[in-house]
Amino acid sequence: MSKFINIGHGNMIAAARIVAVVSPESQPIKRLVQDAKEEGRAIDVTGGRKTRAVLVADTGHVIMCALMTETITARLNGTAEPAVSAETDEDECDPL
Repeated sequence: MSKFINIGHGNMIAAARIVAVVSPESQPIKRLVQDAKEEGRAIDVTGGRKTRAVLVADTGHVIMCALMTETITARLNGTAEPAVSAETDEDECDPL
């Protein structure tokens, strides 16, 4: 059975399918995202927020996520998540 991790806004992905978690800031990653958009392999789960991490799946899909790379990696590793600041992953706090 696959382990799923939350990648923000209620979206989940099979942890075993993730090949890389990278920052969207470098030019090669920006090209990777643009090529994936043109080829229909891009999945945007940011919910309109800034892209803070790009996940590359073994299927060739590129997933743009609003969570920071450190948060995604901590969830993949099953370790304690980094502290949440107002600038980073505030969207993960669901009001009651």
